[in-house]
Amino acid sequence: MRTGILILPEKRWPEAVHQWRTVDELGFDSAWTYDHLSWRGLQDGAWFSTFPVLTAAALSTRRVTLGTLVTSPNFRHPVTAAKDAIAVDDISGGRFVLGIGAGSIGAGDSDVITQQAFTRRERTERFEEFVELTDTLLREPITMHRGTHFSAHEARMIPGCVQRPRLPLAIAATGPRGLALAARYGQAWVTVGPTDWAKGFTSDECLEAVTTQVVALHEACARVDRNASEIDRVFVVTDQAGDFLKSPGSFLRKAELYARVGITHLVLHWPRKEGMYAADPDILHRIASETLPMVQQL
Repeated sequence: MRTGILILPEKRWPEAVHQWRTVDELGFDSAWTYDHLSWRGLQDGAWFSTFPVLTAAALSTRRVTLGTLVTSPNFRHPVTAAKDAIAVDDISGGRFVLGIGAGSIGAGDSDVITQQAFTRRERTERFEEFVELTDTLLREPITMHRGTHFSAHEARMIPGCVQRPRLPLAIAATGPRGLALAARYGQAWVTVGPTDWAKGFTSDECLEAVTTQVVALHEACARVDRNASEIDRVFVVTDQAGDFLKSPGSFLRKAELYARVGITHLVLHWPRKEGMYAADPDILHRIASETLPMVQQL
Protein backbone atom coordinates (compact mmCIF):
# COMPACT_ATOMS: atom_id res chain seq x y z
CA MET A 1 0.00 0.00 0.00
CA ARG A 2 1.19 3.49 -0.86
CA THR A 3 0.72 6.58 1.30
CA GLY A 4 0.32 10.16 0.14
CA ILE A 5 -0.13 13.54 1.78
CA LEU A 6 -2.65 16.18 0.68
CA ILE A 7 -1.43 19.75 1.28
CA LEU A 8 -3.99 22.53 1.23
CA PRO A 9 -2.74 25.45 -0.94
CA GLU A 10 -3.27 27.96 1.85
CA LYS A 11 0.27 29.07 2.75
CA ARG A 12 2.61 31.47 0.99
CA TRP A 13 5.33 29.59 -0.83
CA PRO A 14 8.26 30.29 1.55
CA GLU A 15 6.31 28.32 4.16
CA ALA A 16 4.54 25.88 1.85
CA VAL A 17 7.75 24.67 0.21
CA HIS A 18 8.80 23.15 3.55
CA GLN A 19 5.68 20.97 3.49
CA TRP A 20 6.27 19.63 0.00
CA ARG A 21 9.95 18.95 0.62
CA THR A 22 9.16 17.23 3.90
CA VAL A 23 6.73 14.82 2.22
CA ASP A 24 9.40 14.03 -0.36
CA GLU A 25 12.21 13.60 2.15
CA LEU A 26 10.21 11.47 4.61
CA GLY A 27 9.59 8.83 1.95
CA PHE A 28 5.86 9.22 1.32
CA ASP A 29 4.80 8.07 -2.12
CA SER A 30 2.69 11.00 -3.30
CA ALA A 31 1.82 14.62 -2.57
CA TRP A 32 -1.42 16.24 -3.69
CA THR A 33 -3.43 19.43 -3.48
CA TYR A 34 -7.03 20.41 -4.12
CA ASP A 35 -8.03 22.16 -7.33
CA HIS A 36 -10.49 24.86 -6.27
CA LEU A 37 -10.76 28.63 -6.45
CA SER A 38 -11.68 28.72 -2.77
CA TRP A 39 -12.88 26.00 -0.45
CA ARG A 40 -15.79 25.48 1.91
CA GLY A 41 -15.20 26.85 5.44
CA LEU A 42 -11.83 28.28 4.42
CA GLN A 43 -13.22 30.41 1.59
CA ASP A 44 -12.29 33.70 3.29
CA GLY A 45 -8.72 32.63 3.95
CA ALA A 46 -5.65 32.40 1.73
CA TRP A 47 -5.96 29.96 -1.17
CA PHE A 48 -3.52 29.71 -4.07
CA SER A 49 -3.96 28.50 -7.65
CA THR A 50 -3.33 24.79 -8.09
CA PHE A 51 -1.12 24.36 -11.14
CA PRO A 52 1.40 27.09 -10.23
CA VAL A 53 1.70 25.53 -6.76
CA LEU A 54 2.31 22.08 -8.29
CA THR A 55 4.87 23.56 -10.66
CA ALA A 56 6.78 25.03 -7.72
CA ALA A 57 6.44 21.69 -5.89
CA ALA A 58 7.82 19.85 -8.92
CA LEU A 59 10.92 22.05 -8.87
CA SER A 60 11.32 21.63 -5.10
CA THR A 61 11.05 17.82 -4.86
CA ARG A 62 12.99 14.89 -6.30
CA ARG A 63 11.00 11.68 -6.27
CA VAL A 64 7.44 12.02 -4.94
CA THR A 65 4.47 11.71 -7.30
CA LEU A 66 2.45 14.95 -7.56
CA GLY A 67 -1.19 15.43 -8.42
CA THR A 68 -4.56 17.15 -8.17
CA LEU A 69 -7.34 15.77 -5.95
CA VAL A 70 -9.28 16.73 -7.91
CA THR A 71 -9.67 18.99 -10.94
CA SER A 72 -13.30 19.95 -11.57
CA PRO A 73 -15.21 20.65 -14.81
CA ASN A 74 -17.19 23.24 -12.82
CA PHE A 75 -14.61 25.90 -13.68
CA ARG A 76 -11.91 24.17 -15.73
CA HIS A 77 -11.86 23.58 -19.50
CA PRO A 78 -10.23 20.38 -20.79
CA VAL A 79 -7.94 22.22 -23.23
CA THR A 80 -6.35 24.51 -20.65
CA ALA A 81 -6.31 21.80 -17.97
CA ALA A 82 -4.55 19.37 -20.31
CA LYS A 83 -2.06 22.06 -21.35
CA ASP A 84 -1.23 22.80 -17.70
CA ALA A 85 -1.01 19.10 -16.88
CA ILE A 86 1.46 18.46 -19.71
CA ALA A 87 3.63 21.32 -18.45
CA VAL A 88 3.70 20.00 -14.85
CA ASP A 89 4.39 16.49 -16.14
CA ASP A 90 7.36 17.86 -18.08
CA ILE A 91 8.71 20.01 -15.24
CA SER A 92 8.40 17.15 -12.74
CA GLY A 93 10.12 14.67 -15.03
CA GLY A 94 7.03 12.50 -15.42
CA ARG A 95 5.80 12.54 -11.80
CA PHE A 96 2.35 14.06 -12.34
CA VAL A 97 -1.14 12.54 -11.99
CA LEU A 98 -4.24 14.49 -13.04
CA GLY A 99 -7.12 13.78 -10.68
CA ILE A 100 -10.57 14.61 -12.08
CA GLY A 101 -13.96 14.65 -10.36
CA ALA A 102 -17.47 15.90 -11.05
CA GLY A 103 -17.21 18.68 -8.48
CA SER A 104 -19.81 19.67 -5.91
CA ILE A 105 -21.91 22.70 -5.07
CA GLY A 106 -20.50 22.94 -1.55
CA ALA A 107 -16.87 23.15 -2.63
CA GLY A 108 -17.09 26.90 -3.11
CA ASP A 109 -16.47 27.41 -6.82
CA SER A 110 -19.43 25.82 -8.61
CA ASP A 111 -20.97 29.17 -9.58
CA VAL A 112 -18.00 31.56 -9.65
CA ILE A 113 -17.81 31.65 -13.45
CA THR A 114 -21.35 30.74 -14.48
CA GLN A 115 -23.11 32.61 -11.60
CA GLN A 116 -25.46 29.64 -11.44
CA ALA A 117 -24.55 26.23 -10.06
CA PHE A 118 -24.85 23.26 -12.39
CA THR A 119 -27.44 20.63 -11.55
CA ARG A 120 -26.29 17.18 -10.55
CA ARG A 121 -27.16 15.87 -14.02
CA GLU A 122 -25.20 18.70 -15.67
CA ARG A 123 -22.18 18.06 -13.45
CA THR A 124 -22.24 14.37 -14.37
CA GLU A 125 -22.54 15.07 -18.09
CA ARG A 126 -19.76 17.66 -17.99
CA PHE A 127 -17.61 15.23 -16.00
CA GLU A 128 -18.03 12.50 -18.61
CA GLU A 129 -17.24 14.79 -21.52
CA PHE A 130 -14.32 16.40 -19.65
CA VAL A 131 -12.65 13.02 -19.00
CA GLU A 132 -13.21 11.76 -22.54
CA LEU A 133 -11.86 14.93 -24.16
CA THR A 134 -8.93 15.20 -21.75
CA ASP A 135 -7.93 11.63 -22.57
CA THR A 136 -7.81 12.54 -26.26
CA LEU A 137 -5.99 15.83 -25.69
CA LEU A 138 -3.25 14.14 -23.67
CA ARG A 139 -2.71 11.50 -26.34
CA GLU A 140 -2.95 13.47 -29.58
CA PRO A 141 -0.81 16.35 -30.87
CA ILE A 142 -3.85 18.10 -32.39
CA THR A 143 -7.48 17.63 -31.33
CA MET A 144 -10.78 18.66 -32.90
CA HIS A 145 -13.89 18.25 -30.77
CA ARG A 146 -17.36 19.75 -30.71
CA GLY A 147 -19.33 18.45 -27.77
CA THR A 148 -22.34 19.41 -25.70
CA HIS A 149 -20.33 21.23 -23.04
CA PHE A 150 -16.78 21.59 -24.39
CA SER A 151 -15.15 22.24 -27.74
CA ALA A 152 -11.58 22.09 -29.03
CA HIS A 153 -10.59 23.57 -32.39
CA GLU A 154 -7.16 22.41 -33.52
CA ALA A 155 -6.01 22.24 -29.90
CA ARG A 156 -2.28 21.62 -30.02
CA MET A 157 -0.64 19.61 -27.24
CA ILE A 158 2.92 19.51 -28.51
CA PRO A 159 5.25 17.96 -27.36
CA GLY A 160 2.79 15.93 -25.31
CA CYS A 161 3.29 14.10 -22.03
CA VAL A 162 6.58 12.80 -20.69
CA GLN A 163 4.68 9.71 -19.52
CA ARG A 164 3.41 7.61 -22.43
CA PRO A 165 0.94 7.08 -23.93
CA ARG A 166 -0.21 9.88 -21.62
CA LEU A 167 0.09 10.95 -17.99
CA PRO A 168 -2.15 9.02 -15.54
CA LEU A 169 -5.73 10.05 -14.77
CA ALA A 170 -7.15 9.53 -11.26
CA ILE A 171 -10.94 9.46 -11.52
CA ALA A 172 -12.92 10.38 -8.39
CA ALA A 173 -16.27 8.61 -8.52
CA THR A 174 -18.79 6.60 -6.55
CA GLY A 175 -21.85 6.41 -8.84
CA PRO A 176 -22.31 4.05 -11.80
CA ARG A 177 -21.48 6.59 -14.51
CA GLY A 178 -18.38 7.84 -12.73
CA LEU A 179 -17.14 4.32 -12.00
CA ALA A 180 -17.61 3.50 -15.68
CA LEU A 181 -15.27 6.39 -16.48
CA ALA A 182 -12.72 5.11 -13.97
CA ALA A 183 -12.90 1.63 -15.46
CA ARG A 184 -12.39 2.92 -19.00
CA TYR A 185 -9.96 5.80 -18.55
CA GLY A 186 -8.46 5.70 -15.06
CA GLN A 187 -5.04 4.61 -13.95
CA ALA A 188 -6.33 5.42 -10.46
CA TRP A 189 -9.73 5.66 -8.79
CA VAL A 190 -10.41 8.05 -5.90
CA THR A 191 -12.97 7.96 -3.10
CA VAL A 192 -13.55 9.74 0.21
CA GLY A 193 -16.06 7.14 1.34
CA PRO A 194 -19.71 8.08 1.97
CA THR A 195 -21.03 10.62 -0.50
CA ASP A 196 -22.99 12.77 1.96
CA TRP A 197 -20.95 13.50 5.09
CA ALA A 198 -23.59 15.98 6.30
CA LYS A 199 -25.68 13.01 7.42
CA GLY A 200 -22.95 11.92 9.83
CA PHE A 201 -21.07 8.63 9.60
CA THR A 202 -19.00 6.56 11.98
CA SER A 203 -15.58 5.28 11.00
CA ASP A 204 -17.04 1.78 10.65
CA GLU A 205 -19.74 3.06 8.30
CA CYS A 206 -17.05 4.82 6.27
CA LEU A 207 -15.12 1.57 5.89
CA GLU A 208 -18.33 -0.22 4.90
CA ALA A 209 -19.07 2.40 2.24
CA VAL A 210 -15.57 2.11 0.77
CA THR A 211 -15.89 -1.69 0.73
CA THR A 212 -19.10 -1.43 -1.28
CA GLN A 213 -17.52 1.07 -3.67
CA VAL A 214 -14.50 -1.15 -4.31
CA VAL A 215 -16.85 -4.00 -5.23
CA ALA A 216 -18.72 -1.66 -7.59
CA LEU A 217 -15.43 -0.63 -9.22
CA HIS A 218 -14.56 -4.27 -9.86
CA GLU A 219 -17.99 -4.77 -11.45
CA ALA A 220 -17.52 -1.68 -13.64
CA CYS A 221 -14.14 -2.98 -14.78
CA ALA A 222 -15.59 -6.41 -15.57
CA ARG A 223 -18.16 -4.78 -17.85
CA VAL A 224 -15.39 -3.34 -20.04
CA ASP A 225 -13.18 -6.44 -19.73
CA ARG A 226 -10.56 -4.71 -17.61
CA ASN A 227 -8.74 -6.08 -14.58
CA ALA A 228 -9.42 -3.81 -11.60
CA SER A 229 -6.00 -4.67 -10.18
CA GLU A 230 -4.54 -2.43 -12.90
CA ILE A 231 -6.12 0.59 -11.19
CA ASP A 232 -4.61 2.26 -8.12
CA ARG A 233 -7.46 2.51 -5.58
CA VAL A 234 -7.07 5.72 -3.58
CA PHE A 235 -8.85 6.56 -0.33
CA VAL A 236 -8.60 10.19 0.77
CA VAL A 237 -8.84 10.21 4.57
CA THR A 238 -11.18 12.76 6.17
CA ASP A 239 -11.80 13.52 9.84
CA GLN A 240 -14.91 11.33 9.81
CA ALA A 241 -12.92 8.29 8.68
CA GLY A 242 -11.41 7.83 12.13
CA ASP A 243 -8.20 8.34 14.06
CA PHE A 244 -5.64 7.73 11.30
CA LEU A 245 -3.35 10.43 12.72
CA LYS A 246 -3.77 9.70 16.42
CA SER A 247 -0.52 7.71 16.51
CA PRO A 248 1.72 5.67 14.19
CA GLY A 249 0.13 2.51 15.56
CA SER A 250 -3.36 3.81 14.88
CA PHE A 251 -2.37 4.65 11.31
CA LEU A 252 -1.01 1.14 10.79
CA ARG A 253 -4.19 -0.48 12.13
CA LYS A 254 -6.38 1.67 9.89
CA ALA A 255 -4.17 1.01 6.89
CA GLU A 256 -4.50 -2.74 7.47
CA LEU A 257 -8.30 -2.46 7.50
CA TYR A 258 -8.43 -0.56 4.22
CA ALA A 259 -5.84 -2.80 2.56
CA ARG A 260 -8.08 -5.79 3.32
CA VAL A 261 -11.01 -4.26 1.42
CA GLY A 262 -8.91 -3.42 -1.63
CA ILE A 263 -7.53 0.09 -1.11
CA THR A 264 -3.99 0.42 -2.46
CA HIS A 265 -3.22 4.07 -1.70
CA LEU A 266 -4.09 6.12 1.40
CA VAL A 267 -3.93 9.92 1.24
CA LEU A 268 -3.70 11.81 4.54
CA HIS A 269 -4.14 15.55 4.99
CA TRP A 270 -1.13 17.51 6.18
CA PRO A 271 -1.89 18.21 9.88
CA ARG A 272 -3.23 21.71 10.45
CA LYS A 273 -2.89 23.66 13.72
CA GLU A 274 -6.64 23.96 14.22
CA GLY A 275 -10.00 23.37 12.60
CA MET A 276 -10.46 20.71 9.97
CA TYR A 277 -7.65 18.16 9.69
CA ALA A 278 -6.08 19.38 12.95
CA ALA A 279 -3.52 16.95 14.36
CA ASP A 280 -0.12 16.70 16.03
CA PRO A 281 2.27 18.53 13.67
CA ASP A 282 4.97 15.90 14.28
CA ILE A 283 2.78 12.90 13.46
CA LEU A 284 3.96 12.57 9.84
CA HIS A 285 7.57 12.32 10.99
CA ARG A 286 6.60 9.63 13.50
CA ILE A 287 4.58 7.68 10.93
CA ALA A 288 7.45 7.85 8.45
CA SER A 289 9.99 6.54 10.94
CA GLU A 290 7.86 4.00 12.82
CA THR A 291 5.19 2.51 10.55
CA LEU A 292 5.52 3.66 6.93
CA PRO A 293 7.76 0.74 5.89
CA MET A 294 5.21 -1.72 7.29
CA VAL A 295 2.32 0.00 5.52
CA GLN A 296 4.24 -0.13 2.25
CA GLN A 297 4.34 -3.92 2.63
CA LEU A 298 0.55 -4.29 2.87
